[in-house]
Amino acid sequence: MIRRYRVGNPMNTEAVVQELPFETGDLPGWQMDPESRTLSRDMSGDTVVYGLGETVRGINKRGWLYISNCTDDPNHTEDKHSLYASQNFLLITEKGQCTGLFIDTPGKVTFDIGYTKHDRLVVTLEDFDADLYRIDAETPRQVVSELRRLTGKSYLPPKWALGFGQSRWSYLTADEVREVARQYRLAGIPLDSIYLDIDYMDHYKDFTVNEEAFPDFPGFVAEMKKEGIHLVPIIDAGVKIEEGYPVYEEGVQNGYFCRKENGEYLTAAVWPGKVHFPDFLNEDARKWFGDWYAFLLDQGIEGFWNDMNEPAIFYTEDHLKEVFEQLDGMKGKNLDLSAYSEFQELTGTVSNNPEDYRRFYHNFHGEKVRHDKVHNLYGYYMTRAAGEAFARLCPDKQILMFSRASYIGMHRYGGVWTGDNKSWWSHVLLNLQQMPALNMCGFLFSGADIGGFGADATEDLLIRWLQLGIFMPLFRDHSAMGTRRQELYRFDRIPAFRSLIRLRYALIPYLYEELQKAAETDGMLIAPLAFDYPEDSRCAEIEDQLLVGPDLMIAPVWQQNKKGRMVYLPEAMKLLRFRSPGDYTEEILEAGDHYIPYGLDEAVFFLRKGGTLKLADFRDEEEICSTLDLENRGVRIISF
Repeated sequence: MIRRYRVGNPMNTEAVVQELPFETGDLPGWQMDPESRTLSRDMSGDTVVYGLGETVRGINKRGWLYISNCTDDPNHTEDKHSLYASQNFLLITEKGQCTGLFIDTPGKVTFDIGYTKHDRLVVTLEDFDADLYRIDAETPRQVVSELRRLTGKSYLPPKWALGFGQSRWSYLTADEVREVARQYRLAGIPLDSIYLDIDYMDHYKDFTVNEEAFPDFPGFVAEMKKEGIHLVPIIDAGVKIEEGYPVYEEGVQNGYFCRKENGEYLTAAVWPGKVHFPDFLNEDARKWFGDWYAFLLDQGIEGFWNDMNEPAIFYTEDHLKEVFEQLDGMKGKNLDLSAYSEFQELTGTVSNNPEDYRRFYHNFHGEKVRHDKVHNLYGYYMTRAAGEAFARLCPDKQILMFSRASYIGMHRYGGVWTGDNKSWWSHVLLNLQQMPALNMCGFLFSGADIGGFGADATEDLLIRWLQLGIFMPLFRDHSAMGTRRQELYRFDRIPAFRSLIRLRYALIPYLYEELQKAAETDGMLIAPLAFDYPEDSRCAEIEDQLLVGPDLMIAPVWQQNKKGRMVYLPEAMKLLRFRSPGDYTEEILEAGDHYIPYGLDEAVFFLRKGGTLKLADFRDEEEICSTLDLENRGVRIISF
């Protein structure tokens, strides 16, 4: 059952697709205080709070302060309160009851989940204007299903998008991309896509190609496709200010960029330097920007990733002027501890300054709205622009699309990746813990940058991360310029990497079928153990094991130098140990605690009782498989 309540006078975010009548009175089970702009309730000792999509810390969100405020922050440490996404959904279980709450409001929301008081949950809205959807159901999965019925079907990618992808900021030329493809081929490691970061563009301008570095781009795209490789370019939110650049000139001519209070266009800066931000909340601007994807679609591109769409701001012209004026006053002075701290604080305000998000406005259905009031919608509406354009431009084709920033509702148009993580062992665990909450919020096609984007990956870290990543829908290795190169062929254990990637391809029949089912039935692909074992109190405390589809459980190694780990089985399961798609052993283990050895050259996971695993029949160890091969492959069945 879904019931709708309202506080204040909220705007329609268009996250919801099902119109419901308003209930009268206060939200049942919550105390509402308009003066403090809060919703609050007590939590008992056995209350578990799930949800909030892409956040730090564990699957159970108790014990921390989370803030929905899409933020460009590459350091995903436990002390952070906001990441790139804002997904205001809580799923609460206690005393055998399940309740969901979706707080539909585009501004900042703070979730104090036992942070100030251990037994108190307090939600604070910066503006007390929201539609509140309370969902009551018998099980957590039913709550999730009702949320999806409310907010719409999840995006489903093309099957090739589940193949392995290689990315790096940045592959600077077509020849460098060719060399990556060639080295993977020589190593015998399957590869379905290579991602193009910002350097494929002409001076970082959206919907352009650097013709010197990537001559005859349509021919290059076709050449890669003949090798079974899709090129997937990045698109950023900021449009470079440059005379003669058609995207810029059209946007200015038609009034499609965000404006300041005085009517001037906001001038900010990201990769190209000075930019204007398209007003994605303006329906006409959204259509205009979306139609520009045709520039690359027409050259054979079939997938994109949207980035920098919180939006990230290196600086605004206005604030940079303010900072320079204050710095001038420090020239020639003795910067003691106090003055130096003031200097650091001042220069630290240049990027992503909260005041900058109050400097510009949107035209939302004819109403002038200040950006900070709708900040969390920006990435959602950018990706919506793309999704709606794909439906117009190529209605019979599935186009790959995923985004960095998001809000519930964007799940109808694309998936997400979890942004600029690090080559840290803790981020293997973070990857695992973020996936169920993203699934709860509708983002079925999701994943993290395998191996970590920032910092330097090690071979063992990369192998352990892949042992998790082969079960995640979005499956790409991505790293930053200046970090250690982490293409798989650069390491010594090529046979281990080859076997893991081949196993991923063998798993695609199971993963894609279950992804389709989850999208069609408003379900989840990845879930916490407690969702299927509610009577087993230990399952609510297990944060490093997951259910993948109805039949598999995974328990990856996520700590350095570990040769195995303890695994808890809530029921008897079949342990499957793969050294390649055609070389595996199986063993039935009874319910309880088990120490399981995990080699670096194998993948270990579990088949649930009554479960069936479909595997594509790749048995020839020398064969390079791809998603193109899957349609003509036999399928092997493993059952328990």
